[in-house]
Amino acid sequence: MTAPIQPQRLVSDLLSDEMISHAGSLRLRIENLSHRFGLQPVLHDINLSIGAGEIMVLVGPSGCGKSTLLRLIAGIEKCQSGRVNLYGGTVSSPKLHVPPEKRDVGLVFQDYALFPHLSVLDNVCFGLNKLARAARKPTALAALEQVGMTHLSHRYPHELSGGQQQRVALARAMAPKPGVILLDEPFSGLDSRLRAQVRDDTLHVLKETDAAVILVTHDPEEALFLADQVVLMREGHIVQNATPSQIYRHPVDDFTAGFFGAVNVFTAQVQQGRIRLPFMATFPVNLPDQTMVTAAVRPEYLRMLPVCSTDGGAECGVVSAVRMVGRFCLIHVDYHDQNGQTHHIHARLNGNPSVVEGQRVRLCLDPYDLLVFPAK
Repeated sequence: MTAPIQPQRLVSDLLSDEMISHAGSLRLRIENLSHRFGLQPVLHDINLSIGAGEIMVLVGPSGCGKSTLLRLIAGIEKCQSGRVNLYGGTVSSPKLHVPPEKRDVGLVFQDYALFPHLSVLDNVCFGLNKLARAARKPTALAALEQVGMTHLSHRYPHELSGGQQQRVALARAMAPKPGVILLDEPFSGLDSRLRAQVRDDTLHVLKETDAAVILVTHDPEEALFLADQVVLMREGHIVQNATPSQIYRHPVDDFTAGFFGAVNVFTAQVQQGRIRLPFMATFPVNLPDQTMVTAAVRPEYLRMLPVCSTDGGAECGVVSAVRMVGRFCLIHVDYHDQNGQTHHIHARLNGNPSVVEGQRVRLCLDPYDLLVFPAK
């Protein structure tokens, strides 16, 4: 009979250079993971998996369980229910806990957690204690070169900008060449302009590694930009796990639709297999008659006819505001339905359209772009 693998040897025994370098191999699997703090449930039956070379982004409102899930993967929190598997072996379960330093996982914290008394180079060398002493400095310098920080290797953390500190923290996490890298809100401390540049640079660096990357953010735009796989969480549950394109164009509910971008929301009732929206003709839906639904329309999917004919005037709206917002123009249109109710609708048009306040317009929509969900 084969002796069981001891917990302190579990990950290192299962790891091999061939396994880590094998593109597409499964790096992490989470099975039926639940967690609570005291009597307060935080995570409910989480199931996820990620392979080498993939970037998974956990996103959702504050308090939805994202960081707790990351801490359980890292081993900072102990598992209460379910299982965490790394590289094909269990590292967390109610009966087993492999400590963080033995999981071969790279960590980048929100505050970067750099040692203030160590230089940039020494900070990166700190996590390389498993290497021979002669190999630590060249390995650390190679990691710093990946993030463009070799010229500042002699400086100390307080002498660096926020973006530079973030790069050092990333280099320190990558230097041991872990199979999994975890990042908890790594760009939250940066101003908006710097954040966009740093996350773009970080994306390219991460894609050059073969690591499976899990990143936590509360920013939906950041999630869509960085992820191969977006995991939207709410109140400890996974709402949807999909590619950025799928989760944006085919959200599972109105919460998901609104989380990843602005939407115009309408309530309607199915009549003879169709619903009517305030601004145009009816749309077919595959729901039983009398069903109340929530219909969502993204502003960028609306098309605008600037000249509205006198026929069918009830389906014409009036432009109440025109606002330039960077690379697009946001048009506010007021529609009045047959019951006298006013519907304030946003349309987003590229460029500088020739639309003015007070103009009568007609809004059009491709039925494929209409999102319909049974009302809750």
